[in-house]
Amino acid sequence: MENIINEAEAFVTRYLNENLDSNFVYHNLAHTQRVVAKTKELTEEDDLNDIEKQLLLIAAWFHDTGFTKTINGHEEESVKIASSFLRDHNIDEEHINTVGKIILATKMENKPKSKLEGLIRDADSAHISSKKYENYASLLRKEWELTLGKKVTKSEWIQENVDFLTNHTFHSEIAMKKWQSRKGKNLANLLQSQNKIKLSTEKLKQKKAELKFKKEKLDLPDRGIETMFRVALRNHITLSDIADTKANILLSVNAIIISVALSNLLPKLDNPSNYYLIYPTLIFLAFTVICIVLSVMATRPNVTKGEFTKEDVANKKVNLLFFGNFHQMPLGEFEWAMKEMMQDKNYLYGSLTKDLYFLGLVLNRKYNLLRITYSVFMVGIVISVIAFGVAFAIAEQSTQALI
Repeated sequence: MENIINEAEAFVTRYLNENLDSNFVYHNLAHTQRVVAKTKELTEEDDLNDIEKQLLLIAAWFHDTGFTKTINGHEEESVKIASSFLRDHNIDEEHINTVGKIILATKMENKPKSKLEGLIRDADSAHISSKKYENYASLLRKEWELTLGKKVTKSEWIQENVDFLTNHTFHSEIAMKKWQSRKGKNLANLLQSQNKIKLSTEKLKQKKAELKFKKEKLDLPDRGIETMFRVALRNHITLSDIADTKANILLSVNAIIISVALSNLLPKLDNPSNYYLIYPTLIFLAFTVICIVLSVMATRPNVTKGEFTKEDVANKKVNLLFFGNFHQMPLGEFEWAMKEMMQDKNYLYGSLTKDLYFLGLVLNRKYNLLRITYSVFMVGIVISVIAFGVAFAIAEQSTQALI
């Protein structure tokens, strides 16, 4: 059971990276890792035995894998995925059933019926006591928009969070002792923000009434355009982060493979009796090196000269929103150029359009390289296994011939 935790971590990491839709900006691998970390934090101060700790950590790793299948009822899908994994590793059915019950306890409408179920619920909701609670809440709000088409105003969202924190209770004494105080501070901050919105509502209504005609003709179209750019750029950046994560995973895996090969396999090739392993080893290492090179190419940044002239600004030839175009310029010249751009709506929107376009080109390059890298990695593993098998078969035949 001890090694099963590491295998579960590797399985879930690979499974979510390969199968989870990028629109899940909250319920993703990072969220799962946070829940696992909080689960470990709770179990370190509890009197659970080793088996209970291991079952709880396995449930924490698998509790949101069902989002790869569905949103409604994802807990049941998570149980299926976890059960299949555990049966493949010959885990007792009793332990498998326990893990399933722990995962189902993460359903909002379910009430924990055991100590383990209460601990997983506390770990899953530990973000409400984080200093970064507003950031996590923003990710969840964005996820609702992307996956459910559910859009809420800022005031509605704050009310939603106030209701949740007000009705929430921790199920373990450890969680209450560690996190209740910070949860109260987050609730107080939400209430303060809610009051500010209420106080400014009348002023905003009055201002909107005075400028209604102007807003209908000018502001509303501009606001729609800015929202479009904001969402598109944010989505591109999220996709870029996902690509970098996938490249880093491949880079790490192949680096580990080379390290193991250099330390364990290559020293044995000096023995004449192992000469039949030379070609399979070279094939194996060649594919590994190619994967590393492609992974590095997928994440390697390109930086331009970082300079522009006033003529470039006047002719609208430079995109001031990309750091590579101004990082070598003096602050004064950059401030002047930004003021010029902000005074020209066409120049501003043109720069945003260029920024979006070139981000798309970068993403296209990254994902093409990643696709090639994954293909090379897959083909390399298959060919290497075949090569080793053929080498062993030939060596066996040679040995029998000598006998």
